[in-house]
Amino acid sequence: MENSYGYPGGPEPGPGRKFSFDGKRIKRIAIIAAIAIFVAGLAFSCWYTVDDKQECVVTTFGRVTDVTEAGIHFKLPFGIQQIHKVNVNVYQKIELGYRTQGSKATDFTTVEDESKMITGDYNIVNVEFFVEYKVSDPEKYLFNSYSPELVLKNLVQSQVRNVVGSTPVDAVLTDGKEAVQMQVKELITAVLEEYDIGLMLTDVKIQDSEPPTEEVVAAFKAVETAKQGAETVVNEAQAYQNAELPKANAEADKLIQNAEYLKQKRINEATEQVAMFNAMYTEYQKNKGITRARMYYEAISQALPGVKLYINTSDNGVEMLMPLESFTGEETGSSRTTSVPQTPAESEEDAQ
Repeated sequence: MENSYGYPGGPEPGPGRKFSFDGKRIKRIAIIAAIAIFVAGLAFSCWYTVDDKQECVVTTFGRVTDVTEAGIHFKLPFGIQQIHKVNVNVYQKIELGYRTQGSKATDFTTVEDESKMITGDYNIVNVEFFVEYKVSDPEKYLFNSYSPELVLKNLVQSQVRNVVGSTPVDAVLTDGKEAVQMQVKELITAVLEEYDIGLMLTDVKIQDSEPPTEEVVAAFKAVETAKQGAETVVNEAQAYQNAELPKANAEADKLIQNAEYLKQKRINEATEQVAMFNAMYTEYQKNKGITRARMYYEAISQALPGVKLYINTSDNGVEMLMPLESFTGEETGSSRTTSVPQTPAESEEDAQ
C-alpha cells in the first residue's frame, strides 16, 4: 500500500494528515539568504584598508576624486568608486649594466649591452649603475604615463651615456666617479620634473667601472700604481718642506734683523758725522784760523799714530815747543818725537 507521503516505504501519516512541499516558504528563505549575501557583499565592498607604505587613489566613474593615506576608508560600492593602491614609501631600484640574482652581492650577471659605453676620449669602458627612486605623486604615477618605470629606465640609460660620453676614461675609472654620479643625478632629476610622471630620483651610484679587456685593466692598474707612487713622493716632499721651511724662515728673519741693525747703525754714524761736521763748521765760522790749525793737527795725529807731537810756536828756540797731548789730554804710545811747524794760518796770525 502506498503511503500518503507520495513515496513507498515512508512512515504512515496520522489520521487525517497529509504531507506536501511549501513552495512559498522555500522561496522566502532563498530571498532572505540572497539579501543576506548581498548585504554582506555590500558591507565588505564599502570599505578598504591602506597600509603605512601605501597611498590609495580613489576614482569615481573613472575620475580621480581622492587620495587617501594609511588607515580604514569607505567607498561607494558596485564599481562606482574604485581604489588604486600605490607603494609610495618604498624605495625601488633600477640596475643598469647588471642584474642581481640572489641575496649575496656576488650573485649577479653582467648585461654588456647596457654597461658598454664610449668615453669622451673615444675609449670603451664597462660601467654599471645602481639607481634608486620612489613614487612622489601616486596620481601622476598612475595616469600621467603608461609605464613610468620604463620611462625612467630609458631616461637613466640616455643620461648615463651622455655624461660618460663627455668624460675622459681616466675620470670614469679612477677619481671622477663622484662627479659623474652627481652630474647624472642632476640631469635625470631635471628631466623627471619636466616629464612630471610622479617619480622622484633618490640616488645614483656607479657600482663598478672597468676597461673591457684584461690588457687594458693591467695598464690602468700600472697607471694607478704610478699615481700612488707620485702621491707618495709628493707627500714626502711636502713633509720635507714643512720641516725645512721654518728653519729657512728663521734664518731669513735673522738676516733681515741683522741687515736692519747694520742699516740703523750706518744711519746713526752718518747722522753723527753730519752733526760733527755742522758743529765744526759752526766753530770754523767763529774762529777760522784756530779751527784750521786744529784740523791740521788732528790730521797729523791720524796720519802718524803713536808719534809724540810737539808744537813749535817759534822759529827760534826749543823752549817754545809744547806737547800736543797737553791740549788733547791723551798720551801717545811711542817715544818718538817730532816737531810740527806752525801752519800758514798761525804764521799769518803771529804776523798780525
